[in-house]
Amino acid sequence: MQFEVWAPGAARVTLHCEGAERALARDPERAGWWTGEAEAGDGARYGFAVDEGPVLPDPRSRRQPDGPDGPSAVVDQGRYGWRAPWAGRGLPGAVLYELHVGTYTREGTLDAAAERLGHLVELGITHVELMPLCPFPGRHGWGYEGVSLWAVHEPYGGPEALKRFVDRAHELGLGVVLDVVHNHLGPSGNHLPAFGPYFTDSYHTPWGAAVSLDAPGSDEVRAYLTGSALAWLRDYRLDGLRLDAVHALHDSRALHFLEELSAAVDALADETGRPLFLIAESDLGDPRVVTPRADHGLGLHAQWNDDFHHALHTALTGESQGYYGDFARAPLAALAKTLTNGFFHDGTYSTFRGRTHGRPLDRTRISAHRLLGYAQTHDQIGNRALGDRLSASLSPGLLACAATLVLTAPFTPMLFMGEEWGAGTPWQFFTDHTDPGLAEAVRNGRRREFAAHGWAAEEVPDPQDPATRDRSCLDWSEPAGGTHARLLAWYRELIALRRAQPDLTDPDLAGVKVAHDEDGRWLAFRRGDVRVAVNLGAEPARIPLGLPGARVLAAWDPVEPPDAEGALRLPGESCVVLTQA
Repeated sequence: MQFEVWAPGAARVTLHCEGAERALARDPERAGWWTGEAEAGDGARYGFAVDEGPVLPDPRSRRQPDGPDGPSAVVDQGRYGWRAPWAGRGLPGAVLYELHVGTYTREGTLDAAAERLGHLVELGITHVELMPLCPFPGRHGWGYEGVSLWAVHEPYGGPEALKRFVDRAHELGLGVVLDVVHNHLGPSGNHLPAFGPYFTDSYHTPWGAAVSLDAPGSDEVRAYLTGSALAWLRDYRLDGLRLDAVHALHDSRALHFLEELSAAVDALADETGRPLFLIAESDLGDPRVVTPRADHGLGLHAQWNDDFHHALHTALTGESQGYYGDFARAPLAALAKTLTNGFFHDGTYSTFRGRTHGRPLDRTRISAHRLLGYAQTHDQIGNRALGDRLSASLSPGLLACAATLVLTAPFTPMLFMGEEWGAGTPWQFFTDHTDPGLAEAVRNGRRREFAAHGWAAEEVPDPQDPATRDRSCLDWSEPAGGTHARLLAWYRELIALRRAQPDLTDPDLAGVKVAHDEDGRWLAFRRGDVRVAVNLGAEPARIPLGLPGARVLAAWDPVEPPDAEGALRLPGESCVVLTQA
């Protein structure tokens, strides 16, 4: 088979394959590339040595059976016999479910997770969003320190297990989205600098060296990232990718990397006949991220909307630390603004940043489904000192209100695993670094971070302690009874209602009308013929809907229809969905 590697600064590159060595030749057609042939079939171990350096894994390795530092293995992508024909499932009308393979089940594998997909079908989910799967040191971790951007973490089951997972999901009608990290790699197990200028000192990220997107040699770096993205969509039949922290992709070129990537994904969608999409995590507050390329945007298909989350979180909890401070002064007003305008910071002053931030979103040109709305994510739970979910501090009624606002808002809703039954398990920050120095640095860094907020070192879970991961695994006995079962039934009812009521998937942000009372702690909004009301206060509220005779579609607590004056009396910490039709 043909082997190739990009190593522009090398004087010599040697292929080591199954105990044999072979010098590669320069590719006359592609500057910096080295190629050669060797006998190798599926599973054959190999690596490359640059000049007099050690044998290292292939930067485009499809499998790392012994971890990031071991040899690569050949993967014959044609060996797997796909069972489920799949025409694809696009993003409009979707309900996403963020899932971490290592803690979704106690086993922590793709095969074990696949056995639990029936739960998501019954819930009404349309797409599973998998947290990163690329290889990382050790067995357990969040996955955001992965390397080998074309491979699957071996303890999760490797490439064949991912294909089995996707196949099973597609058999059940579920789309699959994968979270990928392009803004940094490693640091542990990252051998790319030995091959070429993949990284730059011109920019920095909080997690390590920035990927080089605009320096000399960056054409190949961009092709590396784009090729990886297309490989996930093509070889594993994924339906979309979530791009981690795109604001850390520093690119000064006229054609931004994200625009180039979105064009490549759209071209692959045309080629395969399947809808494919990209979802950004962006802290920019910039509508150009999700504006079509034809309208001079970057052309990504959607992005996470943290402004909606922050407004909802402060309204539910009253927290005001850090970036929540911008929303906590008038949380219901902030929530109302996001429901009607998408972004809260749209050129407004951010006290957290000490400057103005964001720009307005054109509601006439950008559909609401391009923004994802959520009450909880891995970041917003796991980056808390104790990894505590909303269920650790809120009443069942307030959890039901959070679900109602997420699942009836104009955005594409996303849930975090276990949220649907108010999981009693935390989701904490855990690692399994094999480098003792790095493990200690992460442990101490975590403690220092929270010491600044008054936490004692012994109160912060040790990321390296296996018990921290174990505590974070879902308890699948919980959904069967009590308040957990009631909340799960409420999520199912809301998702079914979202499918049954076309007004709830109307992408027109300008059509959303909101009323709220900051002191009374209630908020109501209109979407076509549907009315949604939540009372976040402890006492009953009289909400002037102006809708006499409205019919109750779903209610957390028993509630009478609005009176003759169109006013609704809603119990404390409760919610209702009505229709005038």
